[in-house]
Amino acid sequence: MLSVNNLSIFLGGKDLFDQVSFMIDKKDRIGLVGKNGAGKSTMLKTLIGLQEPTSGNVSKQKGTTIGYLPQEMKHNNDAKIIEEVEAANERINEIEDQIKHINEQLTTRTDYESDSYMQLIEDLNVLNEQFNLQGGYNLRENIEKFLTGLGFEKTDFERQMSEFSGGWKMRVELCKILLQQPDVLLLDEPTNHLDIESIQWLEEFLKNYHGAVVLISHDRAFLDYVTNRTIEINAGKIYDYKFSYTKYQTIREEELEQQKSAAKNQEKYIKETQQLIDKFRAKKNKAAFAQSLIKKLDKLDVIEVDEVDNSKLKFSFPPAPRSGKIVAKFDGVTKKFPEKTILEHADVMINTKDRIALIGKNGLGKSTLIKLIVGDEEYQEGTFELGHNVSVGYFAQDEAEQLDGDKTVFQTIDDLATGEIRSSVRSILGSFLFSGEDVDKKVKVLSGGEKTRLALCKLLLEPHNFLILDEPTNHLDIKSKNVLKDALQDFDGTLLVVSHDRDFLDGLTNRLFEIKNKRVAIHHEDVQTFLNRKKKETIASYENVAKQKEVATEEKPTSGKEAYLEQKERKKLENKVNKLEKEIAKLEEKIKVQDQVVASLDYSNEEEAQKVLDNYAKLKEQLNNKMEEWEANLEKLG
Repeated sequence: MLSVNNLSIFLGGKDLFDQVSFMIDKKDRIGLVGKNGAGKSTMLKTLIGLQEPTSGNVSKQKGTTIGYLPQEMKHNNDAKIIEEVEAANERINEIEDQIKHINEQLTTRTDYESDSYMQLIEDLNVLNEQFNLQGGYNLRENIEKFLTGLGFEKTDFERQMSEFSGGWKMRVELCKILLQQPDVLLLDEPTNHLDIESIQWLEEFLKNYHGAVVLISHDRAFLDYVTNRTIEINAGKIYDYKFSYTKYQTIREEELEQQKSAAKNQEKYIKETQQLIDKFRAKKNKAAFAQSLIKKLDKLDVIEVDEVDNSKLKFSFPPAPRSGKIVAKFDGVTKKFPEKTILEHADVMINTKDRIALIGKNGLGKSTLIKLIVGDEEYQEGTFELGHNVSVGYFAQDEAEQLDGDKTVFQTIDDLATGEIRSSVRSILGSFLFSGEDVDKKVKVLSGGEKTRLALCKLLLEPHNFLILDEPTNHLDIKSKNVLKDALQDFDGTLLVVSHDRDFLDGLTNRLFEIKNKRVAIHHEDVQTFLNRKKKETIASYENVAKQKEVATEEKPTSGKEAYLEQKERKKLENKVNKLEKEIAKLEEKIKVQDQVVASLDYSNEEEAQKVLDNYAKLKEQLNNKMEEWEANLEKLG
């Protein structure tokens, strides 16, 4: 459907691409990979026509439609979400207007036997078929399905765009593109700012999409699940593999090793042949032999090893100062905003050396919980304590965007550095891949990945024993994420991290805090086990809700008896919900007591300690089951 032909682009003083060519076919699921700054976003802009090539071209089949989600976008803040999404379906709206116009003519004209009247009927049939194929009859249903899948509640549909953060606005733009169902989808880091459940929904959608998909992502698990082809951009060239990301990596590494081995053997052969030439060229009876060897060398195709940029982050966090056993503690904390309550009588305890993944749908309060800890938000009820000698290092979700664009890279770090560390600013920047002329660049010209690296660099300027990181991997390439993960694994303090990157979280944390129903649920299981369970719940939950709505619509009570039975059933559900709420309250009280027991547990007696932990886990499981049952019954009540 799309063809890239001998494409070259000279940009920013260097060749981003040098005569590259490839095809994009229907059903391709292409992961576009490479280091930050390699030219991935520029390639997408070129495919959509926003970037002119220096030479070469991009051609497409006639009638091929393309949808493009950029990293940075403008939003219509004055529109309601539902209006913004509906207005994006230009083709459907155009067909609908044509149908309306023809219907108006058909109702006013009386020349039923004329050719022009019959032509109107024929045109109407064609337009109705096109409207159906474009999904016009299911438009509202699809809008609701897509917005819900991307994490919006029905009550959000009528809210204005201006009420939402940049991450949520990005979801609206993604929804608009997905609804148009173009032949080719170009997505630049679509998982940034998506919660885990929305990422899983998007995975399933893209996996079964009718057209081609070209996406940039630094989420290894997302790439592996969605893609069937990987195109690497490296040093102006492209390397095309019919594999998803992890398999491509393995094949690519084997390929490079084979190239190096073959080049080494060839170099040895050339050296030995040259020695023979030098030995025999001066001897009359061996001169012809020497000439034949020279011709062999002249005809030899020299094996070139692909140029690989192996530069990567290299850093470690300073040793963590000693802190008290309890690092942070919430006791009955309630946090309300004018439009909604985020936390209600929440109890949370964070102990020293804990390594916690904070998860949950966007908008439920992950960032708010963090802001309460660092003092950027105030709560209305309860108490919060930060432990003895706790020093917090905080990376906010919008940390990279908060950088002063008019400062240079060097000034950004030098202005914050104090004491002896000021003499090491250039060295620290070098470990984050800012060296030479890079340190004199203005922050505003940096890529998203470079800004994130610079923001992370600030955490090294003083030692902390409690690191709080709110989506630190957004815009980081996969190699950089792996280096950050390694550094965090070696960090000897307490860690609280918000991330929707499953590969990044896997093996990094030992507890999960899930914000759910205005409380913080604690899970003692690995990330993958948790996600497998959540995925089943999420899909089933959506399908059940959809079925219940259909039943409610199709089977309305038609008699007094049916109305009475429905009212009786509703009363049963209300009683069930009330009963479950009381049981949940009792379990939460028991867990609150056990939190104290676990916090002061003596692990020298392994058998007794294990009994306490097993009982604690059992209570947690009971609470989780009751919460799920409560949610299901509440959903039935509507």
